[in-house]
Amino acid sequence: MIDLPTLPPDALAVLAPPEIQRHAARMAQDAFTQIFRLTLAGDAAALQLGVAEMEPLCRNWARAAADDEARALRLALLATGLDQWGLAYGQAFGLVAIPGLTALLGSLRNGLDAVADARFQRQFAAIEAEEGAAVDFKMALRRSIHLALWHAMLACETEDEAEPVLAALGSLLWALVLRMPQLGWRLAADTLAHIQIRCLAEGAAATGLAQEMNQRLFQSLRQSLPEAQGTAIFAQANQAAIAWQRARTAGGAGAAA
Repeated sequence: MIDLPTLPPDALAVLAPPEIQRHAARMAQDAFTQIFRLTLAGDAAALQLGVAEMEPLCRNWARAAADDEARALRLALLATGLDQWGLAYGQAFGLVAIPGLTALLGSLRNGLDAVADARFQRQFAAIEAEEGAAVDFKMALRRSIHLALWHAMLACETEDEAEPVLAALGSLLWALVLRMPQLGWRLAADTLAHIQIRCLAEGAAATGLAQEMNQRLFQSLRQSLPEAQGTAIFAQANQAAIAWQRARTAGGAGAAA
């Protein structure tokens, strides 16, 4: 694999250590998943209640941090995660807006006074200001979004249903690599490695339309990515999948012995 530059230290890790960052990514995923399901159910009252229940959970977790800056960063991580989930699903499923998501994001900020809102905006900007900022959050967040879209693509019953999801997933991965020269290829490689591992472990995308769309995803990335980054991405993903398979084989042999 080609040698690409290493990431700088994560300046935000002092306020939000890696485990806190990963927890923020999980909370954002859980909240968005619930909102999206309630939105699809079409029950406005249930959606409103769901948002009302999620808001204090998110806010209380943010308030549990040690100081004002750390609290602002936790809230900014949650808002960033929710926003990124909404953008990805809007692109994949042609949604102009997800009202429940908009309501939750609004309620999280509405309770802030001017000083707290300024801290929130500063931390929100800091997450995107540097590639290495909140790197553990970005890795966990992107992995969960990409794999959710991948599973949604495999679940489609027709090519017409699967095409927009394929296009959105490919576009998200492609944009990461071009917009984030240091981190983007790592995020893309992480996603492709987990896809390969799911295929090996679960037999996913083994036949039919699911197999065809999975193959098209990999082919489109090979064709569209710049050669250097594409080489690095597929080499890293393949190495991770091979390492996982060897570890599982060794574990099985050990158990048999």
